[in-house]
Amino acid sequence: MADAKRRLIERAGGICVDAGDTDARIAFVAIAEEDEACAAADALKARGLLVNVVDRPEICDFTTPAIVDRAPVLVAVGTGGASAGMAKAIRQRIETLLPETLGPLANAISAARTAIRDRWPAGPQRRRALDQGFAAGGLLDPFGNHTPDTVAHWLKVADEPKSDRIIEITLLSDNPDDLTLLTARLLGEADHVFHDANVPSAILNRARADAVRHASPPPMPAPEGLSLFLRLPFTQG
Repeated sequence: MADAKRRLIERAGGICVDAGDTDARIAFVAIAEEDEACAAADALKARGLLVNVVDRPEICDFTTPAIVDRAPVLVAVGTGGASAGMAKAIRQRIETLLPETLGPLANAISAARTAIRDRWPAGPQRRRALDQGFAAGGLLDPFGNHTPDTVAHWLKVADEPKSDRIIEITLLSDNPDDLTLLTARLLGEADHVFHDANVPSAILNRARADAVRHASPPPMPAPEGLSLFLRLPFTQG
């Protein structure tokens, strides 16, 4: 268990030292005997360190997530200490979905930042162009396989972002788990979310954090960017 924690820290760029090092800021305790593990954790906490105790989340100051590493893209799966096994199972599933070309794609996007700004100078226009590229089946689809020329090709042939528009969506229910893949994707792209009063916050929270929310029908003409109008086919009591 200690070796596993050491690998995790060293892979993240941390420096592993022994328990007596005065420069340490966090500590890991990997001791099988419970009383001994608790005593070691108490001593470290008394020195002001944040402590993780393997297999004892109830006395941990923090927990470590399961990591999917496609540097510079990182996906962290945590359960708040509820089940490291569950986090591991989720990580393994995600590992099968993300191609090895994802990291190089992210680096290529970063290197092309100036060229992307030159083609789409306005921020909202640029964001919509990237959204179209990253969409499922798009030229920059993160779940696809890419070559070193992918980003340059996308810049050359990408369609212009769609103009300002309003899409009206009748939701299947008030349960966010019933959102279709299309509706979930549009919520992630929308600049404005208009909605009836009976649309629950659990669904509205699936929208981008910076999307403007309006408890009213949308005005005409359409606001700038993509607007959604969410409706439920029934009235909640």
